[in-house]
Amino acid sequence: MSTATWVKNMLDEGGLAYEELHHPEAFTAQEMAQREHVTGHRVAKVVVAIADGHPIELILPATRRVLLGQLRMRLGARDVRLASEQEMEQHFADCELGAMPPLRHWQGVDVVMDDSMRVDGDIVFQAGTHFDAVRMRFADWFALVKPRVDYFTAPTSYSQATRT
Repeated sequence: MSTATWVKNMLDEGGLAYEELHHPEAFTAQEMAQREHVTGHRVAKVVVAIADGHPIELILPATRRVLLGQLRMRLGARDVRLASEQEMEQHFADCELGAMPPLRHWQGVDVVMDDSMRVDGDIVFQAGTHFDAVRMRFADWFALVKPRVDYFTAPTSYSQATRT
């Protein structure tokens, strides 16, 4: 496999330095962190939510999970839920299901980053397949994507009973 062409094109057109990484198949961000020997705090995962009928690309560290109630409140939305596989395939058709890179590529899809994703140095993220990733400076990624920054996550160990 190789990094999706559109991902490389977007990074190249932005004149950004990045490294393509290739690893055994990884279906979760934490698996990818293990395969790439990097802490999950530096792995940017994408979670797709539907807020009042519109898809939203959420960017957060692999070590955190989305709090839907918090997200609903922060977005000022009436209804927020995780996207179904069918909805993800519809909106993110140019990459493997669950391997969306955290880029601003899909028309009509807002990008919102949890503030816990802000780090000094490099981040790693899936590059459109379950076998490929990109490593680049967080500051470069942030300047390229220009995500809205908010607070809508908790550590993955957060009690399931208190999540909404």
